[in-house]
Formats: sequence, structure tokens, C-alpha cells
Amino acid sequence: MAIIKCPECGHQISDKAPVCPSCGVEISGKITRCTECGEVYFRSDVVCPHCHKPNSTSAMNRQSQNAPQETMVQVTKKEETQVPAPQTTTTGNNDNDKNKKKNSTVIIIVSVVFAIILVGICAYFYNNAQENKEQEEYEFALNSDDPTILNTYLSNFKESAPQEHIDSITAHLNMLIQQDQEWTNAAASNSKSALTEYIKNHPNSIHVQEAMSKIDSIDWAQCSTTNTVETYQLYIDNHPDGNHFDEASMALESLKSTVVSEEEKQTLTNLFRLFFISINSKDEEGLTSTVDDLVYFLGKQNAIKSDIVSYMHKLYNRADVSKLVWSISKDMTIDKTVTPEGEQQYNVTFMANEKVEKSDNSSTTTNYRINAKVGSNGKITEMSMTRLVE
Repeated sequence: MAIIKCPECGHQISDKAPVCPSCGVEISGKITRCTECGEVYFRSDVVCPHCHKPNSTSAMNRQSQNAPQETMVQVTKKEETQVPAPQTTTTGNNDNDKNKKKNSTVIIIVSVVFAIILVGICAYFYNNAQENKEQEEYEFALNSDDPTILNTYLSNFKESAPQEHIDSITAHLNMLIQQDQEWTNAAASNSKSALTEYIKNHPNSIHVQEAMSKIDSIDWAQCSTTNTVETYQLYIDNHPDGNHFDEASMALESLKSTVVSEEEKQTLTNLFRLFFISINSKDEEGLTSTVDDLVYFLGKQNAIKSDIVSYMHKLYNRADVSKLVWSISKDMTIDKTVTPEGEQQYNVTFMANEKVEKSDNSSTTTNYRINAKVGSNGKITEMSMTRLVE
């Protein structure tokens, strides 16, 4: 026994094998080896397919096939009887049929193998595509804060996705459900501290913007209620993009325009101190420098500066008055307003004390509540004095 290459498909087989296990062609008794080049080929071939040396075995077969015909011819001639010729064509047809069957078998086997391979390739690419799609959907769902997207993933891939993916998405979904419950509680409380705590715990939540808007509304409501410079300034600092930023800025400017500064307080204190010191010293020029050209003074409309001087002298014309000593309290109530014309005006209230020293060395003291107004030019425009009874 020797190992040869199948003349049909080239597969290595035994020269004693009935058929080639690869292509199914008959081997035993159907092959020969070329005496010239050693190539193995079918006995039915006329020449060696490698070196083209005539096949002696094939020639002998043909001669043996032709010999009976010649003998039969001779017998016919001698005996003048008809003898049927050997069915040489039938043998050839049988070989052809066998070859056709072999070829058909090969074609069927190759087709089946090809079909199996094609199905395997299609299945591979389909499974690979499904795995890629699942991976993309998994990453998208894992980065999403929408419970609907996560539930869709679990519904579509509950049978095909890896268990670790299912566990991750399930845990993420449970976290979102818990987060939504916390948001519901914080929103219902309408508490700034609860909303702030929610934002701190869930900075990436879809409800963060809504929580910030609620906090904005809470702070604005506090500003509107207190209506102070401090609360408006705090709102502006904490909500630079707040819904009421412009309103807060306008309200702050309006309040600042009515807030009396320490410098303004000192200026007003000095103004009224000069007014009464001028009376104490009978300083007409100093006295008139403190009032406007027209003054509502002690109930008199449109009093002029000379009227103020006359009032000073009238105080000294009382019986037995030798000296007047006016003093004012340090505490003043000052309200600053803005007139329709846009000018500032100060409403001032304070206590004043008049000590009258007489020629007999006796004295009397009277307390007054002073209500006055000062214009934007720093001059007194109104003044009234109410005697306080002890």
C-alpha cells in the first residue's frame, strides 16, 4: 500500500482506498502510475496529464476491445455467420455515468459545505451585530437619567445581555427611583434647606434646575417681605442669573437712594446744631445760613430769613431773660425720600432743650420735639416745635 495524491482533488489517500474520502471518486483499480514521470492518474486517460506520455495500459485496453471485433470479422468471413460485436460502447457509457454520478456527488457535497459555511458566516456577523447593538444600548442607558430609557433596555435585552449589564442597569434604575422620591419630598416641603440638600446629594439630577428655581423664588419672597438693602444685596449675590435679578437691582438702588449714610447724619446734625447755637449767640448771619429762602416755619407759610431773625429776637424780649442756652439730642430720626422731581429730601425728628437764665439768677428749662425738613441744597425748608409737658 502506498500514499498517493487523488488525481481528482489532490487529497492524500491510500492507493488501495475504494474511493477518495474527500471528493468521492473511485481509486482502487482505476489508477495507474506514469512510467516516465511517476505521476498517478486514471487508467482511462489516454496520456499522462503531467508529461503527456501515452498510457500503455489504456492502449492495451483498446486493443483488447478491438481484438474481438477483428476475430468476429474473420469468423464472419469464414463461416459467413453474423456474430454480434462486443458492447464496447456500453462500458464507456457506464464509466461516463459513474463519472457523472461522482461529479454530481462532489457538487452536492461542495454545495452543502458552502451552504454550511455561508450560514455560519451569516450567523457570526448577525451575533456580532447584536452584541455591538447591545453594548451601544447599554452604554447609552448607563449614562442616562431617564427611567424610560433604562426600562426599554431591560425589556429589549433581558435574554441576550450579559448578567453584569442587567445588574448595572437595574441598580442604576433603582437609584433613579430613589432619587425621584427624594425630589418629590424636597419639592413638597418648599424648604430652602431641603432643596439645597437635594442639589448637594444629586448634582447631576434632571431636577437640579427646578430646585434652583424654587430656591430663587423663596429668596425673592423674603426680599419682598423684608424690603431691606441687606436682603436685596444678598439675593443679587446668591442669584446672579435669578429670575428676579433685575427687580432686585432696581429695588436695591431705590432703597440705597433713601438710606442715610453716616456722613449725611453728621451733616444734618451740624446743620441743626448751628441753627440753635446761632440763637444762643444772637448770630443773625449764622442763623439765616441754615434756612432756605422760603421756609414753612412754626406754622407760617413762606417765611423769609428776616422772619427767622425776628423769632430769635422775640425769644430774648421775654421778661427777665438774660441768656438762652439751646441744646439738641444726639439721637435723630432721619428719613430720606426722593421727590417726584428726583431731588432728595430729609425728614428729621429730634429733641431740643431750651434753658432760660434770668436776671435774678434763676432759670427754667423746657423740652421740645423738633420736626423739620431739609432740602437737597442742605437748607432747612420746614420746622415745627412741639412743647413737651413733663
